[in-house]
Amino acid sequence: MDLISPPPSNTSYSSPTPTTPISAATAANAANTSSSPSSSSTPSRYENQKRRDWNTFCQYLRNHRPPLSLSMCSGAHVLEFLRYLDQFGKTKVHNQTCPFFGLPNPPAPCPCPLRQAWGSLDALIGRLRAAYEEHGGRPEANPFGARAVRIYLREVRDFQAKARGVSYEKKRKRPKQKVTVTPPPPPPPSDSGANE
Repeated sequence: MDLISPPPSNTSYSSPTPTTPISAATAANAANTSSSPSSSSTPSRYENQKRRDWNTFCQYLRNHRPPLSLSMCSGAHVLEFLRYLDQFGKTKVHNQTCPFFGLPNPPAPCPCPLRQAWGSLDALIGRLRAAYEEHGGRPEANPFGARAVRIYLREVRDFQAKARGVSYEKKRKRPKQKVTVTPPPPPPPSDSGANE
């Protein structure tokens, strides 16, 4: 999911300079992984998407007024970013006053807004959370794991489930019920063999 990446101006990639200090262990780990044979192969789709999402978020911070450094970023800034992304959404989320509120397949168009789907936001936050730590951020200071972000995602999920008539509950495996086969009742005793 490429949210709002600018068109590539250069075919080679150079990672942005992290604004948080990188520990010596992180730098050594990065040096060790770059010499591994698996790094010579192309990155996975997940890694490519994580890099694009990270670059998009860093661009958002640079364009913020006033510009923000990554070390000054908080959960509130992450929420601003998520709300900003809503304008690029493709998922129809009905307002409570809409006659199609709660219908999974509305029969006609309506003026309700397009938003980012909850699943997309949830996956985005997961990738950005991982990217933050890969770029030298401390896990305990990760703004993508802030309580406010988790609450926001839960509220978006619940509202979209109601508005779209879609359940986001995890499907639970039901334990297989044991089918007990009862033997058929014995045939009634026959009177013909008893009188002989």
